[in-house]
Amino acid sequence: MTRTRLTLFDTTLRDGQQTQGVQFSVAEKRQIAAALDALGVDYIEGGWPGANPTDSDFFAARPETRATFTAFGMTKRAGRSADNDDVLAAVLNANTPAVCLVGKTHDFHVTAALGVTLEDNLESIGASIAHCVAKGREALFDAEHFFDGYKANPGYALTCLRAAHEAGARWIVLCDTNGGTLPAEVGRITAEVIAAGIPGDRLGIHCHDDTGNAVAASLAAVDAGARQIQGTLNGLGERCGNANLTSLIPTLLLKEPYASRFETGITPEALAGLTRVSRMLDDILNRVPLRSAPYVGASAFAHKAGLHASAILKDPATYEHIDPARVGNDRVIPMSNQAGQSNLRARLAAAGIEVAPKDPALARILDQVKTREDQGYAFDGAQASFELLARRELGLLPEFFEVKRYRVTVERRKNKYDRMITLSEAVVVVKIGGQKMLSVSESMDETGSDRGPVNALSKALAKDLGPYQACIDDMRLVDFKVRITQGGTEAVTRVIIDSEDSAGHRWSTVGVSPNIVDASFEALLDAITWKLVRDGVAPA
Repeated sequence: MTRTRLTLFDTTLRDGQQTQGVQFSVAEKRQIAAALDALGVDYIEGGWPGANPTDSDFFAARPETRATFTAFGMTKRAGRSADNDDVLAAVLNANTPAVCLVGKTHDFHVTAALGVTLEDNLESIGASIAHCVAKGREALFDAEHFFDGYKANPGYALTCLRAAHEAGARWIVLCDTNGGTLPAEVGRITAEVIAAGIPGDRLGIHCHDDTGNAVAASLAAVDAGARQIQGTLNGLGERCGNANLTSLIPTLLLKEPYASRFETGITPEALAGLTRVSRMLDDILNRVPLRSAPYVGASAFAHKAGLHASAILKDPATYEHIDPARVGNDRVIPMSNQAGQSNLRARLAAAGIEVAPKDPALARILDQVKTREDQGYAFDGAQASFELLARRELGLLPEFFEVKRYRVTVERRKNKYDRMITLSEAVVVVKIGGQKMLSVSESMDETGSDRGPVNALSKALAKDLGPYQACIDDMRLVDFKVRITQGGTEAVTRVIIDSEDSAGHRWSTVGVSPNIVDASFEALLDAITWKLVRDGVAPA
């Protein structure tokens, strides 16, 4: 059976950059573009040349890509010719193979937002697309607010599409700009557009996620005959975001009826790198990856209930809709007070620890987990700490070093400019192989700002661990979460720390204490110890 080609258009670098709090540098744009190209998308929309210095600089030194590089802009302004519109000229001067122009298709927006006549708007659309085609560019028309416009005045909305189509646009993209159109409506209207004379193989879909339906609406448009999908990595975008290509791509490749009906430029090998690409973007944004993200989230294939884990051991298909390795993710059997021995054995096996089914240590480990969770620990989100607990109970945890004492001080004082500043300082004394080692660290960053007592403690602990230093030098703390588990005078603080190394490994550890510094130190100790165990370091 011949499969139909679907085209994937990524707008992370343009629409994704409109996310609140997101501003890519030129270097970051180049890094993301390279990852998108390796993934296999067909179009990479780089931004709006001339709209800001970063986008202009990026287009001036854009990377060479297999994907069609695309510049974004808008149709010419009414009353000007396409030749004399400076905004349109800036887009064309970026010299990209393709140009995507946004234009109004909702009569309300034409008269209220642009303040021009409906006829003037049609002329702007047709003249702008024709001008781009005459310059040898592949032209795409983003029909802004199309679905709202079609529902209000279908005749005019379709006339706008025809103006772009007749002027030579390769793609007409139906945009649900406000994100309020539900999937069934998107499918119905897309089918009506095709019936009205715009071919499906010239039609794209661009959905926003304001109702949480952007992925479903995009699939509905494909079902109706659209053959290009626009979206962003991790669903970045204005307000609630755009259609999430990180969810759409594996759905198109792995789920029926799409897998057998359609093909894309994404190979199985590239798909296996999807989780890495998703987390690379989060790392650039300094965000913690969303654990519950479909396909690529850390919890996407986590099985907490004992019944589920027992079935997973027999056949993963019992509670997994795909093999996590196909998208580069991992199966997780978390430990918690709901766990049974099936979870425990599976989790130990994943850590490379084989235990006989009737080993009495299993019951002791479960008792430890349940007792500690009653004290405030949470091992389902701190797998590394659980593994250390289990190894300790099984007698499989080496003693790398002993912490003899530590101290943290926080001081308010005037600096040389007579301004009050805060300075945190930590002292840690450890014993390694019979030798005591003392480390002192302040928490100042490169700007002279205080980063807090936990940062000082972390730096002091990892400053000089003698024979282990080479192993931990590439560690960094990527997230720090604090939760008060009881109120009043008996409050208990839980700290969960996420750590990462240069190989891309990420692990979580937990500490609990009435004192936030003690809880943090416990989690920091576990983070270092787990890395030494994981890397197979021999105790000194």
